Amino acid sequence: MTSKDAVEFYKEMTKLGITICLDGGWGVDALLEKQSRPHSDLDITIQQKDVQRAREFLEEHGYKDVPRGDTTYFNFVLGDDKGHQVDFHVIVFDKNGNGIYGPKEKGIMYPAASLKGTGVIDGHEVKCISPEYMIKFHTGYTLREVDFIDVRALCKKFKLDPPQEYR
Repeated sequence: MTSKDAVEFYKEMTKLGITICLDGGWGVDALLEKQSRPHSDLDITIQQKDVQRAREFLEEHGYKDVPRGDTTYFNFVLGDDKGHQVDFHVIVFDKNGNGIYGPKEKGIMYPAASLKGTGVIDGHEVKCISPEYMIKFHTGYTLREVDFIDVRALCKKFKLDPPQEYR
């Protein structure tokens, strides 16, 4: 997924009246305002009410479900024959503006403040996970080298302390 692909997708969603928030690798790079590495997909946070429209748009452009062992109604991937993939993180807003991710009883959410970040890809401003939460969301799992690189770069740019597991 190139920077041009990411920006074009973002613009198309905006034209459809769909607000997305970039997460994952492109979210990190948007915050850094430069591409740090190649990305195999585009992670997005999207409201449940907009999923059907986004899915229809992508299917019209040759995208299909990409089978994975962890596919759910709130986390799934659509991809095309050219290798482009969009990883959907589906949320429903609660009364406080938090994005509930998955079944409410699991208690997993994107806090309202996490969805207020902005970044830049190829000169185009995009909504993305805020820096503090992008760092926080890079914890609680088996870390890869790319996680260390991302967190180091975000901490340096935004003058934030790294989480304990990165020290």
